[in-house]
Amino acid sequence: MSMDPQRPEAAQPDAPQLDEAALRAAVEAYKEANALDETPTPAPEPAKAEPEAADAQTEERSIEELSAALDAARAEIEDGRDQVLRARAELENLRRRHAQELEKAHKFALDGFVRELLQVRDSLELGCNAALEAGADLGTLREGTELTLKLLGDVMEKFGVGVVDPLDQPFNPEFHQAMSMQPREDVPPNTVVLVIQKGYTLNGRLVRPALVMVSQQAAAS
Repeated sequence: MSMDPQRPEAAQPDAPQLDEAALRAAVEAYKEANALDETPTPAPEPAKAEPEAADAQTEERSIEELSAALDAARAEIEDGRDQVLRARAELENLRRRHAQELEKAHKFALDGFVRELLQVRDSLELGCNAALEAGADLGTLREGTELTLKLLGDVMEKFGVGVVDPLDQPFNPEFHQAMSMQPREDVPPNTVVLVIQKGYTLNGRLVRPALVMVSQQAAAS
C-alpha cells in the first residue's frame, strides 16, 4: 500500500505559521497607527509666553505703584489738613490773647500815672489839713504848696506832659490861642505879652493851647 495520502497532513503545520506572521504584522501596523495618533502637540515656544508674562507683571507693578502713590498723597493731604487746623487754632488763640491784652492796656493805661499822681494828692491833703489848723503859718503853707506843685510838674514831665508857657515869644497859632490884641511899642508885633492860661502837650501833641494876649503895632501919633 502506498503512503501518499498522508502528505496533506504534513503540509498543515505551515498554515498556523502564516496566520501568526499576519497577526504580528497587523499588531505592528496598529501600534504604528496609535503611535501617530498619540504624538503630542508641540508646546508653545517659551519665547512667545515671556512677553505676555512680562506685560502682566509690569501692569501689576504699575497698579501697586499707583496705589502706593495714592496712599502717600492721601496721607500728605491729611497731614496738611492737621497742620492747617493747628495753625488756625493757634491763630485764634493768639487773636484772643491779643484782644485781652489790648483791653487790659486800654483799661489800665493810666495805672503808672495814677500811682505817681497819688503822692501829689497826699501832699495836697497834708497841706489842706495844715491850713485848717489854728495858728497855721502862711509861709509854711506857701512852701508846702510850692513843693506840691513841683512834685506835680515832675510827674507830668515823667509821662511826657509838657507845659506851653510862651511869654515874650512870637505868637504861634499851632500852640497859642490869642484872646486879645494890645498895641505895644516896646515889643515887636505878634509877640505874646501875657499868658492868661498855660497850655499843655502830650509827647509833642497839643492837648490844650495857651490862652495869650498878643501885641500889635501901635497907632501912629
